[in-house]
Amino acid sequence: MPLRERAATSQKTILALIQQKTTTNAMVLTEAIAIVRLQGATMLRTALSGDEQLDQSEMADQDDHGLFGPASSAWRVHSDSAMLIGGLRALMLQTLHPLAMAGVAQHSDYRNDPWGRLHRTGRFIGATTFGKTSTAEKWISIVRKVHNRVQGTAPDGRPYSANDPHLLLWVHVTEVDSFLRAFERFGKGKLTDAEKDSYVNEMAEVAERLGAENVPKTRAALNETIEMFRAECEYTEITKETVRFLLRPPVPVATAGAYALISAGAVTLLPDWARSMLRLPLPPGADLFAIRPAATVLTRALGWLLTAPEHMRLDDNMLSKRPVE
Repeated sequence: MPLRERAATSQKTILALIQQKTTTNAMVLTEAIAIVRLQGATMLRTALSGDEQLDQSEMADQDDHGLFGPASSAWRVHSDSAMLIGGLRALMLQTLHPLAMAGVAQHSDYRNDPWGRLHRTGRFIGATTFGKTSTAEKWISIVRKVHNRVQGTAPDGRPYSANDPHLLLWVHVTEVDSFLRAFERFGKGKLTDAEKDSYVNEMAEVAERLGAENVPKTRAALNETIEMFRAECEYTEITKETVRFLLRPPVPVATAGAYALISAGAVTLLPDWARSMLRLPLPPGADLFAIRPAATVLTRALGWLLTAPEHMRLDDNMLSKRPVE
């Protein structure tokens, strides 16, 4: 074989070997990323909902979309990792109502079990949003029974009950407003005005099933309801202690940085009047130039961990089939 032909053949062989090695390395890298993603998602889901995660048989499927279904605004908002920031913001707001906080102080062991309430809340939201209708109804019943035991007298002498429709309304509107604002600020994608109203309307069904009354069904009504509650808000010693704990809970060192960013994001989302009452000043420019971009990157990374392609295909399949009436 002429020298030129031998050289060309050798070059092709070398290129083929390089391509094969590159393909192999890419496959190994892809598999490694998949393993990291799976392990990270498992750890994050465990942190959010504890060991008692919902079983697959309890989740919505093609025959039962649950209370809302994959085409709902609720599924879109609640599947975004910005919920972490929204949830913490809701807890901060809730500390400003003396009767709501009396129940937490007297019936919650959050100091010794700081993640217990988070796990229970995560399971409840997951069940009522992504569960079958029977799953949602089961967990609503469980919460109502728990609320039956949460009653007593606040430090100022007023009686309280977790089943009080007015207190249920306060907790509901702080959560819905916080989840919606967190999604708008840090979530993936944007909601139209109609979708925002749809989300508020969808969440009203859960609140009403729990026993709340005069539940807002639009974004405008939600804002009006929160404004109404301002006259009932106070900064108490319980508020001070709880917010301090929320900002600096006992978290593993490896997650301390992420949690600090989540809490900072939650503070930036608070309305000015609430941030002022809670003694949480915000340095000029800190939100726009530091906290917001960093928290957005964090929520995108957490969202990547939690979003599996198989889940998205399931959503598409569910949308193509009407639920059983």
